[in-house]
Amino acid sequence: MTRLAAVAGQFYPGTATQLTHQLKECFLDARGCGQIPSLGSPTKHVKGVIVPHAGYIYSGAIASHSYCAIAEDGFADTFLILGPNHTGSGSGVAVMTEGSWQTPLGNIPINSELALALHTGIIDADQTAHLYEHSIEVQLPFLQFLANNRSFDFVPLCMMMQDLQTAQEVGMILVQAIKHSKKKVVIIASTDFSHAGFNYRSMPPEGMRVDEYAKTQDHFALDKIVNLDPAGLINTVEEKQITMCGYGPVASMLVAAQALGATKAELLKYGTSYEVQPSTSCVGYGSLVVY
Repeated sequence: MTRLAAVAGQFYPGTATQLTHQLKECFLDARGCGQIPSLGSPTKHVKGVIVPHAGYIYSGAIASHSYCAIAEDGFADTFLILGPNHTGSGSGVAVMTEGSWQTPLGNIPINSELALALHTGIIDADQTAHLYEHSIEVQLPFLQFLANNRSFDFVPLCMMMQDLQTAQEVGMILVQAIKHSKKKVVIIASTDFSHAGFNYRSMPPEGMRVDEYAKTQDHFALDKIVNLDPAGLINTVEEKQITMCGYGPVASMLVAAQALGATKAELLKYGTSYEVQPSTSCVGYGSLVVY
């Protein structure tokens, strides 16, 4: 089957020409990585990245930093993209095992062999969870733009369940599948950070601006990530009531990346939607690389 684009024309432009133009703007924006990267040779041997998934006008420039890191490290043959389930549809942890996904830049095939290897334990084969979920879809045009006609495929994994036990099990399933794959695989964990302010019922202390509150909250989560501490991340999110929507995918990626040899995580860029549109509410965004 072809999974049709669900948020083209909403989170990002709906035509190839407009989408390509906005992707260029994301990379060259003052908050972006400052260049449109060429595909380099592996130096850091990137195991995973963390990227936001809001509308490109808000988070695309932040996301460009992780995609620069992917490109400069030689890109990959397959991308395992983990995202949270915002819709509430489908299984608690769902992989789509066949077909392709459509964007205005073309169709991207699912790596069925790798996807089927993930269909074990807590991970169900279920396309329903993916039909309208945006957190994975918005990553694909970035990869298509960077690939510049180089072939690649991907595996989408959607997580409604984000507790520590789930993240650990998912992470180790990823490890076994990647170890048995003959392709270069990079894990992309899709998350936004704090959702702060009136719209999200997460109010800052009196006298504190909403973006400063988001930054303060997100500092606690970012500290656990750069210290490669998935358990600490989930515990901190719960204890500090950090409204980070994809902490489960991030924790799963950290579990897998460390088992695959990663020893370092680096914060490339942090920002908020307040920088684009000051408001009584804002969302935090981070780009990080793990290698």
